[in-house]
Amino acid sequence: MEYSEIHRDEGGSRIRRIQEHPRFRELCAALCEAEAERPFCRHTTAHFLDVARLMYIYCLEDGADLEKDVIYAAALLHDLGRREQQLSGTPHEEAGARIAGDILADCGFSEAEIRSVQRAILGHRREAQAGDDRFAAYLYRADKGSRNCAACSARAECSWPDEKKNLWMEY
Repeated sequence: MEYSEIHRDEGGSRIRRIQEHPRFRELCAALCEAEAERPFCRHTTAHFLDVARLMYIYCLEDGADLEKDVIYAAALLHDLGRREQQLSGTPHEEAGARIAGDILADCGFSEAEIRSVQRAILGHRREAQAGDDRFAAYLYRADKGSRNCAACSARAECSWPDEKKNLWMEY
């Protein structure tokens, strides 16, 4: 998927600014290249959009009072630290939260919004890390729910336990 194919936020330029941010583009391209031959779930803009859409749906279903562009910002940025993890071993949630802070500051997000997105990114890998932070819990749930394990050709080799794999459609 090309970067220009990402959802265009006509009314809210902050998401467009993220999409056009040089660091976002650089890290997306590096991830796509590094994971091109990865047999398991890839961390591409398609994954980021799947997470954003699920997260937004979960928030709507729960009547959560969360801004759509903050939801999309968290989802678009949550795995950007993966390349740093691949290169240096830094946990990708830590690298991702730092990178997100820089990008969000450049794109017009408030300090409170940046901290909220960073907390969500820090908590997106394990349910216990999300804790009582509702926003982090939505990101965790959407990230895990975005995986189409039932149709994955590498399902048998995946290290996820079967009880965590998405083998049935959730609705």
